[in-house]
Amino acid sequence: MTEDMMNLDWPYRWIDATYVKVRQQGRIVSVAAIVAVGVNSDGRREVLGMDIGPSEAETFWTAFLRKLARRGLRGVKLVVSDAHEGIKATVAKVLNASWQRCRVHFMRNALGHAGKSGRRVVSAFIAAAFAQDDAEAARTQWRKVADQLRLKLPKLAGFLDEAETDVLAYMTFPPQHRTKLHSTNPIERLNGEIKRRTEVVGIFRDDPDVSLPAIAS
Repeated sequence: MTEDMMNLDWPYRWIDATYVKVRQQGRIVSVAAIVAVGVNSDGRREVLGMDIGPSEAETFWTAFLRKLARRGLRGVKLVVSDAHEGIKATVAKVLNASWQRCRVHFMRNALGHAGKSGRRVVSAFIAAAFAQDDAEAARTQWRKVADQLRLKLPKLAGFLDEAETDVLAYMTFPPQHRTKLHSTNPIERLNGEIKRRTEVVGIFRDDPDVSLPAIAS
C-alpha cells in the first residue's frame, strides 16, 4: 500500500491464507502465508499486505490487521473470507466491520450435510435465497428453506440457522457490488500465483524472516 493509498477508503477487503513449507530446526513444517486484497473508493483493487506466521490463530490475524491499520488502512465496511473463527473475531475487534462468509465454501459445507441424493434439491433451495433482490427477502427465504429441511435434515437446518447472518452479509451492500462480495474468488487467483511461485522453491530455508517470491500485480 503506497503513500497515496493511505488517503483513500477501502470499503471492501478479502483476506485468505495459503500454506508453504519451511525448514525449521531440521524439521519441515507448514506456515501460513496470508494476504489481504482491497477495493478502494475509486474502485481500484490492490494487494494491501502479506505476512508469514506459524498458523491462522486469532493473535496472528489481529497483529496483521492492526499493522495495516497503522499504515493507514481505513473505511473498511466488509471483509470477505472463509469460515475461520480467528478472522471473524479479529474483523469485529480491529476493524469494526461486517464479515462475509465465503458463499462458495459455505455451499460445499452445506451440501456435505445433504447426502448425495439430496444435494441437487438443497442447492436449488439455497440458491433461491441468494437470488432475492434485497436483504430482507433473502433472510425470509433463507428461514423458509431451513424450516423446510428441518424435519428430514435437522443438522443442515441448524447449520443454515447458524450461518444466516454471515452468509447473507453482502446483501446489505449495493446490488451492483454484490457479485464480487459474496465469495473469496477475487483473491483465489492471487493465492494460485503464490502457490505456483513457492512450488518453484519447494522448501524455504530455516529463517525467521522468510519472505515469499515477488508476485506480479
